Amino acid sequence: MMQKEIVNHKPLLQKAIGTVDSLFFTFDISTLIDNMKQGRDWENGELKAMILLKSPEKQIVLTALHGGTEISSFQSSDSVTFHIIEGKLDFRSKKESITIDQGQMLTLHENIKYRLISNEDTVFLLTTANLCSQDIDY
Repeated sequence: MMQKEIVNHKPLLQKAIGTVDSLFFTFDISTLIDNMKQGRDWENGELKAMILLKSPEKQIVLTALHGGTEISSFQSSDSVTFHIIEGKLDFRSKKESITIDQGQMLTLHENIKYRLISNEDTVFLLTTANLCSQDIDY
């Protein structure tokens, strides 16, 4: 079983280009999604998440939810972005309620409590950024 998991995770990183300090990574998102939807935990209705990038400034997580899943959260970073790859998500806060469809993005810049509800199987990229800790060169 462990060997199968290693084989399934090999296509995650397609290329690493550049120096150690500034690598560019490419991912085959379709293959990642297919891999996430394999196995008993997905069949049993569990949420699947895979960290694609993690640094002090930014984190990118590929997440797959079954229909009927609800997540309550609080935005603790400076910016949170949801990019819907498959399906759609209902986003609810005290002030707003919207649906984010496949191919759409939603970015939050204020620290708020919110709920995400998937009424169908949904896959999205969650990007969090701590903008205050970044040194930006233009």
